[in-house]
Parts: sequence; structure tokens; C-alpha cells
Amino acid sequence: MTDRPQNRPGAWMAFAIVSAFFLFEFVARIEPSLASEQIATWFNLSNGGFGTLSSIFFWIYAPMQLIVGLVLDRYGPRRFVVPAILIMSAGVALFAWTSDPIFAGVGRFLTGLGASFGFVSGLYVVNHWFAPSRFAVLSGAVNALGMLGTAIGAVALTRSIEQVGWQPVFYATAAAGVVLFFIAALFFHDNKDQTRGDGGSLIAPLRVVVSDGRIWWIAVLGALYYMPVSVFGGLWGKAELTAEHGLSSIKAETAISMIFWGMAIGSVAAGWVSDRIGHRKWIVVSNVVLAALAYSAAIYIGSTSVLFISVMLFFGGLFGGAQMLTFAMAKEGQPKAITGTVIAFVNMIGIAGALIFQPLIGSFIDMSGGAFGTALLTIPVCLVVSALMAIFVSEHIHEDHTRENH
Repeated sequence: MTDRPQNRPGAWMAFAIVSAFFLFEFVARIEPSLASEQIATWFNLSNGGFGTLSSIFFWIYAPMQLIVGLVLDRYGPRRFVVPAILIMSAGVALFAWTSDPIFAGVGRFLTGLGASFGFVSGLYVVNHWFAPSRFAVLSGAVNALGMLGTAIGAVALTRSIEQVGWQPVFYATAAAGVVLFFIAALFFHDNKDQTRGDGGSLIAPLRVVVSDGRIWWIAVLGALYYMPVSVFGGLWGKAELTAEHGLSSIKAETAISMIFWGMAIGSVAAGWVSDRIGHRKWIVVSNVVLAALAYSAAIYIGSTSVLFISVMLFFGGLFGGAQMLTFAMAKEGQPKAITGTVIAFVNMIGIAGALIFQPLIGSFIDMSGGAFGTALLTIPVCLVVSALMAIFVSEHIHEDHTRENH
């Protein structure tokens, strides 16, 4: 079958559900960090032990990306999205219920297992339900919901945890997931016109993807581009701002949240501009350079003003939003029948980058005697390398993605 881009209500319902799924995924992903001290005390864990427990999410999430892409390309999203939401909910509930760190690890594993379908399913629905000219802006909108969930949800959940404790908040999150599960079971359907695999080997699309040097190149530059969000926004930023800029914990968290506000706006804006002009590469190059300048200003000018730092981090996130275009760049030039595998592979490399850089920078901090500035030089370096790599990407649009049927 051929793909006929849809604008009927079913398309928007599918888009709303997978976007809500990605928001749920992001909330479940960051929740343990919002109650790190309470959870570590509950399970009698050291900081290292807590970090290991929390990271179980990513150790299953990252390798699952390959499987997710393959099965979406072969079977479509419905039969996986619906149970994945329930699996995530069960994992969050188990984590809150148990007092045994081993069972908590199982809960975190289940959460990561279900979450592994969230982002890729969102972009898969955008690609198969909507016209190619809307891919960048709608995929940016999916990402924006996740970023806003981080920016807003972190503050709201932190306050709730302080008021009622972390376990009731986790149970409420799991309950919200169950509600989403029932909504998806009732209203989420596959696009009957979407192209599926040809019935050959299930791993055939993966062989195509991993043998394509252009996809590898784009995946790596995308991982380097996303590195400040995962490293500074997701782990070391708060510690750097309190240690070297003298900000209080609350002010530091406020400043860090501006990265995600910026990403939410930037991913949609970059997608809209890109779809309007029909090009990706030079938007990526220019935005990477501007992001490098913004992060460098926030970290190295040495300001103690939360306003200045927040503004610079907002611009870092704003110009970081164009990272979403790397998914569009990677899929263009490939048949739609393997889109899920392409997107999942690029996402996997991005997550693998976070798994590498988070502990690596921690080691740099230790080796430099706690000098965050020295260790975080990796941020502008990675962004400059990403910009240089993007310059050499050839923009290639496959006929499957230029053909629109309205």
C-alpha cells in the first residue's frame, strides 16, 4: 500500500495519544531525580547506588530502540503502544510500592521497557499519518510536550513530593498512565494505508540502516548536539550553578528549567521554519553554533545573576531545539517502510551519548578536583564538532517523502 497523508480526526487523535505517551515517558524518566534523597533513604542506598538504580531505565531503553524501530516498521504502532503504556504504569507503581531495591530495579526496568516505545512511536505516527511537509514541525511539537513536561512537571511534582511524599506522587503518575492506557485502547488505531514491511526478514531494515554511513554520521552529530541537554540539563547543571555561581538550589533548578522551556519553543520553531523553506542542514549548523555561545556564556562568564544565567540557558535550549531536525535529515533519503528503524537508531545513538558523557564528565570533575568549568568544556567542544559534522551532510530527499497526497 502507499501512504496517503491524513488530516481527518483519527490522525489528530493518534497524534494526541502518542504525544501524551511521550509526556508520560518524560515524567516517569525524571521522577526519581526529584526525590533522590528520599528514595535513597527509603532503599538505604548510597549516591552511587541511587544513580545505578535510576539508570536502569536507560540501560533497557537504549538497546530497545533497535527492536522498537523494527517492529513498528513491520506491524505498526497500535499493538505496541497500548501495552507499553500499561507496562510503564506497572513499573512506576512497583517502584513506589516496594521497599526492596531489587524489586525497585525491576520497576525501573519495566518503566524503561515501556518508555522505549514513546518517542519513536510519536515520530512514526507523524511520518505515516501526516504530509511530509509537516514532519519537522509536528515532530518538534511532540518533543515540545516532553520538554514542557520536564519544565513544568518537575516544579509541580517537586512541590507535591514535599507536601505528601514521593510514593503518593508516583502512585498518581501510575494512575494517570492507566487512564492513558484505556484512552489508547479505545481510540488509538493504526493508519490502514501506511506502508509496512514486505514480509521479508524482520531485521532487514536494520541491516540497511547500520550499513548507511550517512545515517551514522547524522546520528552522531545529533548525539553531540543533544549532549548539553542530557549532561548539563539532566545531571550536572544544578551542581555547577550552585558550586561555581553561588546560586541556591531553588534558583539553580529554576535556571536549569529554562533549557527545557527553550527546547520546547525551539523544536517547534525550527521545525516550522525548516518545513517552510524545505531545508534542514544550515538551520542545524547555525543553531548549533548559537547554542555553543549561549551555554559558554552561562557557564564561563561567571555571573551570579540568576536572570542572566536563566536567559542564556533559555537560548541554549532554544537553539538546541533544532536537534529534532536530525531525525528528519536521517529519514529523508530512506523508504518510508523503514522510517521507524531509522528514527529509533538515531534516538538510540543519542541516548548512548548520554550514557557515555554523563559518567565521563563526572570523572573529569573528580580528576580536576571539582572544577566544573574545566570538565564542562566538553559542552562547547561537542557542539562545535556537531556543527562541523553537519556542514558535510548532503541534504537528500527521497521520492517517498516528496510525494504528498491531499
